[in-house]
Amino acid sequence: MGKYFGTDGFRGEANIDLTYDHAVRIGRFLGWYYGKNNGKKCRVVIGKDTRRSSYMFEYALVSGLTASGADVYLMHVTTTPSVSYVTRIDEFDCGIMISASHNPFYDNGIKLLNAQGEKMDEETILKIEAYLDGEIGEVPVATKEEIGRTVDYVAGRNRYVGYLISLAMHSFRDVKVGLDCSNGSAWQIAKNVFDALGAQTYVINANPDGLNINTNCGSTHIEVLQKYVVENGLDVGFAYDGDADRCMAVSGDGKIIDGDLTLYIYGTYMKERGKLINNTVVTTVMSNFGLYKAFDEAGIAYEKTAVGDKYVYENMVANGHRIGGEQSGHIIFSKYATTGDGILTSLKLMEAMLAKEKTLSQLAEPVQIFPQVLKNIRVKSKAEARGDAAVIAAVDAVAAKLGDDGRILVRESGTEPVIRVMVEAATLEECEAYVDEVIEVIKKQGHTA
Repeated sequence: MGKYFGTDGFRGEANIDLTYDHAVRIGRFLGWYYGKNNGKKCRVVIGKDTRRSSYMFEYALVSGLTASGADVYLMHVTTTPSVSYVTRIDEFDCGIMISASHNPFYDNGIKLLNAQGEKMDEETILKIEAYLDGEIGEVPVATKEEIGRTVDYVAGRNRYVGYLISLAMHSFRDVKVGLDCSNGSAWQIAKNVFDALGAQTYVINANPDGLNINTNCGSTHIEVLQKYVVENGLDVGFAYDGDADRCMAVSGDGKIIDGDLTLYIYGTYMKERGKLINNTVVTTVMSNFGLYKAFDEAGIAYEKTAVGDKYVYENMVANGHRIGGEQSGHIIFSKYATTGDGILTSLKLMEAMLAKEKTLSQLAEPVQIFPQVLKNIRVKSKAEARGDAAVIAAVDAVAAKLGDDGRILVRESGTEPVIRVMVEAATLEECEAYVDEVIEVIKKQGHTA
């Protein structure tokens, strides 16, 4: 991770941590780097979510890009995976998504994608950061006919919708599906896809006003959809985050299907059909003990990466694996996408459910999830808090108490100034007590912001 860009882009409070000027300069550098620096006209595609500041950052990026001679194609409000798809399919030099994902409306982010629709490489990111810090001289501006232009490119979003529809293996006719669009990017896409496939579609939180994205809705507030599915007698429900690159599901009986259970359901479905290349599913260190025990029982191998779908994808590419993801709902199907895709994930869960004629709850039944508690604490310096000798001693003490009956994981967030403390144990009470024990030490050592 660099100074500005974390595991999922440059993210922070709009015009506090991430400013209009940052966006202009990022655009200036990218337009030059992929364009005049290579002796050609640069082509960039941009998408954004529904938060109010996304429009400001869109115009700022366009200003910088066109000033450097790039042509900019605007997909407008759309999902991160759609930008990834269009960048790759339509051979753009790079793609940009303006979103802070699941964060509140006042935060925003700039996610950069390479020509393959993958997260941009670290080498290029470091060059951008050097330019932001004035370590690289000012790049030249375009003049006369070399000045860039903008192109309305909603057609790209429509083609992505068609692509999703084409991947469905079954009709959704007579299936009652609930969708929580988080007042975010999915609001114009998800219902169209499910309607086209014949579902009886029920939608909530699809009225964005720029301020209500992720507010008591979506994948980070799955209890809202859970209640809606049960009260309305729906067969299944899917909740997305602000930019729709993650999905959490709810079975008709109200059982929550998180990323771990999704990996189990579709991983075993792939194995049964001989489609699980290398017989391996890629997870992160945050996946639950219960998932690994269920994989062992099913005869499926697994990899563990650092937290972040970036690391999951890198492992998949390096080893040729076909499915991987995070407990939080980022699921990557490498045959179809180069990034997590919430709507694609929901289509794949529908496929497994309809093909096996079972509910999601029944498909997830072999996984016995260990109680888990995760708490975040905002700190002044993630590195100092994580490396404090007293904090390390507290973590080691908890690990010793847990032994082979649980685990503790303390890590730095890749996108926020927080330390995450997670414990899995035999009971919820134990988890709470051990997490609080470590957090108290962090507070006592004076690291809280």
